[in-house]
Amino acid sequence: MSERKTQIVVVGGGAAGLGLVRKLGKRYGRDRHDIILIDRNRTHVWKPLLHEVAAGSLDPNLDEVGYGGHAARWGYRFFNAGLERIDREKRMVTTAPLLDEDGSVIIDRHEIRYDYLVLAMGGVSNDFGIEGVRENAMFLEDRKQADRFRQVLLNACLRVNQARARGETAKLPICIVGGGATGVELSAELVNSAKALRSYGLEVFDDSAIELTLLEAGPRLLPALDEKISDNVRSELTSLGVDVRTEAMVSRIEPGRVHIKGADAPLDAKMILWAAGVRGDEAVKGMSDLELTKLDQIVVKPTLQTTVDDRIFAIGDCAFCHLPGDARPIPPRAQSAQQMADCVYDNLERAQRGQSPKDFVYNDRGSLVSLSRFATIGSLMGNLVGGKMAIEGRIARAAYMSLYRMHILNVHGWFRGTAQIVVSKVNQVVRPALKLH
Repeated sequence: MSERKTQIVVVGGGAAGLGLVRKLGKRYGRDRHDIILIDRNRTHVWKPLLHEVAAGSLDPNLDEVGYGGHAARWGYRFFNAGLERIDREKRMVTTAPLLDEDGSVIIDRHEIRYDYLVLAMGGVSNDFGIEGVRENAMFLEDRKQADRFRQVLLNACLRVNQARARGETAKLPICIVGGGATGVELSAELVNSAKALRSYGLEVFDDSAIELTLLEAGPRLLPALDEKISDNVRSELTSLGVDVRTEAMVSRIEPGRVHIKGADAPLDAKMILWAAGVRGDEAVKGMSDLELTKLDQIVVKPTLQTTVDDRIFAIGDCAFCHLPGDARPIPPRAQSAQQMADCVYDNLERAQRGQSPKDFVYNDRGSLVSLSRFATIGSLMGNLVGGKMAIEGRIARAAYMSLYRMHILNVHGWFRGTAQIVVSKVNQVVRPALKLH
């Protein structure tokens, strides 16, 4: 009788989950372990790049990672499905049926056992219970939503171009709600795309055809960064023609209209993008008896183990981790998710050796915001510079690009990752500046 393999199941193929299964597959192989990644999608696109996909400045087909091929290369298994239920007593997860576009079943409901389970499903946009957000706004939570935004954007631009060609005064009003990194970066990327469209057959279209409004409920943009950096970002966006409004709290969204608390009249917008905050997926409540916050994030101990089951870990945006002595919980950032994945990798190794898990230590390496080709602004901190330092210009741009390269190396390893970086640089030269299909 063959020896029963240790089964480690990771749910969620984002940056943290994908990097984790690669390291686990490389470390253990398939002789005594079975490493399984579960994700409802078949490919991975780095979430911080979704605003570029939405604006058409990044072709995701050239930068995405196919889970199936990646699994074959690194010695883990990929199961294409979403998570439906966790049975802690049986140590079993049940996946939801995978359906095609017509609603027909592709892969039926399935049960997969685990010895250790890592939940890395990410988060969803927080609509704060505001009326009409889910029905009338678009989101950038995954590639499918980014592709839809790009298609709607292109169609709207074509209509404006056609109207202008007939001599009409036509505008495309776009409203982005949320002054965090996604809202700020998408605003600049849309200005860049608008400037480039004239070269792609839209002869009478230019950046003046887009009326872009960025709404932030708080007193300033990018609250995670220094006030000086926030002011610089606002100044840069304003110079690009973006109407930046702070302390603008949305009270209701109707089709083509955004109601702002205290405003005399609603804001008209042909396209509305919601990028205001992150929360856990409400579906998690029905999956198990894990402890959750009011925002449906999974509460974890400093070791990143869930509070009710040491064999279940949670990392990234779906996890709520408040370390002792810290004023705030770990922020929902790509860098924190990656550091959590590294900690869980070590703790899985320790658990199999019968050792006590170690506590997670978060190293804030700063924040960087890319305003498309116009500017890059941010701060480096912690171990990188021995303190805190504001940066901008070429230094900031180089640091920003290094974040993506570190992600590529984490997902593909040093050899293949380096080759991927070289190919990416070549693609920047030979491929079109905008993806218009």
